[in-house]
Amino acid sequence: MPEPGPDLALFPLDLVLMPGERIPLHIFEPRYRELIGECLDNLTEFGLIYRHGVALSPVGTRARVEGVLERFPDGRFNVVVTGTTRFRLVEETTGRSFITARVGELDEIGDRPSELEIAACLAAFAETQARAEVPELDGTPQGLAFAVAAAVGLPNEVKQELLEMLSERDRIVRLTDALTGSAGADIRAREIERLASGNGRVDHL
Repeated sequence: MPEPGPDLALFPLDLVLMPGERIPLHIFEPRYRELIGECLDNLTEFGLIYRHGVALSPVGTRARVEGVLERFPDGRFNVVVTGTTRFRLVEETTGRSFITARVGELDEIGDRPSELEIAACLAAFAETQARAEVPELDGTPQGLAFAVAAAVGLPNEVKQELLEMLSERDRIVRLTDALTGSAGADIRAREIERLASGNGRVDHL
């Protein structure tokens, strides 16, 4: 197992960021304004980690700040970040206003999904979307599963489960199971509601 690297600044949130996923963040607490400010000044990454209740998850995603969307007079600002690579939490450290930790890498298992398993995953994805497009895979750190998971509104618990898996095949199979189950039904219902509110009618989904 690789040795932990230098301390990583952590931003705990009630969300899970996939590698390759791009999301906006509203930064308002002083300690996290400090954290993001340092990332902008030094072109460094921080760790976005899912916190459900008080406990931090064992695996998070490094995030790169792509740019500042808006700054407010009171010091708050909006940024866009992109997930890069995963990390495992080794030990929390002290000394800063924000949470820091020693982190390590994850040892990915080279277990690839079959063509049938990939096709089943993409078919399940298409069933949840009004205008389904295969997610862009160029530059995606870990492949199809993270790209699809970033493109649909899966529950945080499912996204975290995928994030912690060490096999792309396991992720594809679990993702297909989620999209053909209750999570997929919820996504499909939200998509129908979105379409109905936009044009007053629902085409066949």
